Amino acid sequence: MTLPNYAFFRGKIVPYSEAKVGVMTHALNYGTAIFGGVRGYWNEAEEELFIFRPHDHFQRLLNSARMMLMDIPFTREQLTELSIELLQKEGHRQDVYMRPMAYFADEIIGVKLHDLKTEVTIFSVPFDKYVSNDTGAHVTFSSWRRVDDNMIPARAKVAGAYVNTAFVKTDAVRAGFDEALVLGQDGHISEGSAENIFMVRNGALITPPVTDNILEGITRASILELAEKEVGIPVVQRSIDRTEVYIADEMFMTGTAAQVTAITKVDHRPVGDGQMGPVTAKLRKLYDDAVRGRLPKYRDWNYPVFEKMVVK
Repeated sequence: MTLPNYAFFRGKIVPYSEAKVGVMTHALNYGTAIFGGVRGYWNEAEEELFIFRPHDHFQRLLNSARMMLMDIPFTREQLTELSIELLQKEGHRQDVYMRPMAYFADEIIGVKLHDLKTEVTIFSVPFDKYVSNDTGAHVTFSSWRRVDDNMIPARAKVAGAYVNTAFVKTDAVRAGFDEALVLGQDGHISEGSAENIFMVRNGALITPPVTDNILEGITRASILELAEKEVGIPVVQRSIDRTEVYIADEMFMTGTAAQVTAITKVDHRPVGDGQMGPVTAKLRKLYDDAVRGRLPKYRDWNYPVFEKMVVK
């Protein structure tokens, strides 16, 4: 992966090579960091890079910080402006992935959340697909369970909690699958390794509720709105049993990185007819148009990077 040229680090934008932390840093030793994943999409016709729903992403980051007792000295609007400034300096003319992160920066030994200093950093890299087989992913059920909200806040993007994701993802890929479905402690489907899950069954679009230990995804929220307003399919948020997916008509995963990834096979069983279904295909197209600023109705989801750029 190409490294960034710049990063926002300790209050200013610096060359990426200068954005360094010591090996004793609390976040490195104990996973006490939170992060976000924000996409920027290049619109060739307008020659503009659009950040997708940054206020929503940064609000979730601030919510995660609150749960971790972190003091972030920026509003979501200020974080958006910092991101625009960083992306302008990088000069990306292609799709990008941006990583804002807050972390405990003290160089000490001791597990705790209180009386620690919070630092904020942001960087971005060019980015295309997260799941290479995003039109026909083959998934399995993971033997690992999703972290429970009473263990680590499932609705927060806590860095240490993503070891759970790493176990899930590596086992699935090494077994020959593209991704995995993860069950909660009660046996209901929670998420993919790092994606929200949707299925189409009996004419309705169904997804697990926020109380099933899911991350409250920004892409998930976008798909729910597009499904209701543009596709006209009934949307149901309820728990999903493991074996329901074997008889689903369609399935797909969503996430900032995964976008809308079609699932066409689960544990060697075809989903529907084994091809990406019409609802999934329509939502994929709507989502791609929305994130690139091609849908006027959803233009407020898009924040232009170069529109207000000051030439120096």
